[in-house]
Amino acid sequence: MSDQIIITCAVTGSIHTPTMSPHLPVTGPEIATQALDAAKAGATILHLHARDPENGRPSSSEAHFMGFLPVIKQGCDAVVNISTGGSALMSLDDRLAAPTRAEPEMCSLNMGTMNFALYPLAARYSEWKYDWEEPFLMNSDDLVFKNTPRDIEAVLTRLGQERGARFEFECYDVGHLYMLRHFADRGLVKPPFFIQFVFGVLGGIGPDPENLQHMKRIADKLFGDDYAFSVLAAGRQQIAFATMSAAMGGHVRVGLEDSLFIEKGELARSNADQVQKIREIVERLGRTVATPAEARAMLGLKGADRTAF
Repeated sequence: MSDQIIITCAVTGSIHTPTMSPHLPVTGPEIATQALDAAKAGATILHLHARDPENGRPSSSEAHFMGFLPVIKQGCDAVVNISTGGSALMSLDDRLAAPTRAEPEMCSLNMGTMNFALYPLAARYSEWKYDWEEPFLMNSDDLVFKNTPRDIEAVLTRLGQERGARFEFECYDVGHLYMLRHFADRGLVKPPFFIQFVFGVLGGIGPDPENLQHMKRIADKLFGDDYAFSVLAAGRQQIAFATMSAAMGGHVRVGLEDSLFIEKGELARSNADQVQKIREIVERLGRTVATPAEARAMLGLKGADRTAF
């Protein structure tokens, strides 16, 4: 097991809505400030989505991404990882517009089509800051996040082969690992693979410790020594699963995209709060937080100087 560990911070995402936390970054300056603070706290990789600054709604607008990407690049050396997932309401072309323009070192890639059910969150709130929030959540009971093999091939070709991005392969279930193996066998992706095991999204694999062990066993079987794994768990299992990952030799992901809380019943005041908390834990486990330069070498990234933004 390597002592070095990569901390990814997912800064805002497209799941939580502004009503849920006053600390969720929405505007370009808010996203940039929280991303830079997370990097100072120890985040090696910054996983980024955009939002409409007027109402906090998930956005695929290039202009909204450019409201924070240049500031982040100028302000820190962290690896920028732009989502190709956006939200399930966006078309593939919409989701790829900003990363195609920005040409980042890394992009996230969901490895399959799946139910992505958010509607249970709506029951926790009776008043909403914006009128889009409740329908956005409630209508997810009939919503499919579409990422077919054709879609995945398009992402790998347009962002990977043509623009040199490497990927955070987001695997929400065991079948997604086999889909990644399929594309590796076709030669569209090459090691080292950086696989994010995702737990706790309704529609994906549940946040049970034995599921983490199973995902690790199957990944070992399919990829041998050609991969590194990281773990994120949505909601209250965030820190527990990150700790298990660190103890198993894996990497970790935290951030307000995945959980709004720092303790039970206590909202995190920033992404940096969560980064600092997991950093303290992994260092107590004897792990050393990787620098961005070390992560670039580990993952075979092209380097920040070759990005377009």
